[in-house]
Amino acid sequence: MTDLAPHLSVYLLEHLPKNQGASRHTVDTYAYSFQLLIGYAAKRLRVRACEIQIEKLDAELILDFLDHIEAERANTPRTRNARLAAFKSFFRFLEHRAPACLDVALRVHSIPSKRITQPLIDYLTRPELHALLDAPNRRTASGVRDRAMLHLAYAGGLRVSELTGLKLSDVSQPATDTIHVLGKGRRERVLPLWKETQAVLKDWLRIRPPGKDEAVFLNNRGEAMSRHGFAQRLATHIATARHAAPTLAQKKVTPHVLRHTCAIHTLEATGDIRRVALWLGHSSVLSTEIYLRVDPTEKLDILDAGKAPPIKKGTFTGVSDRLLAMMARARAA
Repeated sequence: MTDLAPHLSVYLLEHLPKNQGASRHTVDTYAYSFQLLIGYAAKRLRVRACEIQIEKLDAELILDFLDHIEAERANTPRTRNARLAAFKSFFRFLEHRAPACLDVALRVHSIPSKRITQPLIDYLTRPELHALLDAPNRRTASGVRDRAMLHLAYAGGLRVSELTGLKLSDVSQPATDTIHVLGKGRRERVLPLWKETQAVLKDWLRIRPPGKDEAVFLNNRGEAMSRHGFAQRLATHIATARHAAPTLAQKKVTPHVLRHTCAIHTLEATGDIRRVALWLGHSSVLSTEIYLRVDPTEKLDILDAGKAPPIKKGTFTGVSDRLLAMMARARAA
């Protein structure tokens, strides 16, 4: 039997960041997936976590765990599939390091991902967006910081990890007219900023407390703002913005909705899906096509590009009479 701990340690601490070039966000996500799985396995197998052997993490246990996080933790199928992707990646890593586990690995690889629906994305209308950007209190340091975060998240179409991972060295100084973004898959992009975005970012940098952390946005403890912390600040300002834009009460606004909003507004302005993909840092325009399903102007352009097929008018004289006669015969029979 093969001990899990040493192989998992090498996988998370060396293989992912050094050999695969995985981002800090990816490593954190994979580590949390295994934290949940090992906690579940230890309880089910009635052993200490450090005593779990790889062969015990078979396809049956992993399937039960995936069902568990959907039923007990209310995880979505998308989250379930992300956890499964982490486990499959680990077992691919094991195929050459621990040949004795090859059979278990093959069975784990055969676990299918769960089919998910593709609902229309949520995004903010321009009045809703303006209400949100105006919600933070500009007379407080936290309000100045939050206003800059919201403006930058929208203007750059940033993922929350890109926003919270932004360093002072990523902002062009002293103009603050561009930012350097390290995105998903370590794809880099440099984004120019609107003058309005530059202004609110400068307001924050002028009062940003000095500290050891190089993150642009700090929490009240002087540490880098976390993804969860930004989500909390966003929820607070959405509650305030609802007074000016009541339609926000009907929407679930997450940090990613600001990215969707940037994409939709960029598509409306340019009409070019390739520019949207470039701005968002997508590796393929296929990832950006979800916005074509939402933008009504694209659909109207399709209608305007062609003509409706001519439909010849039909005559239906006598149809009702024949129908009534048939029913009368049926009753008589």
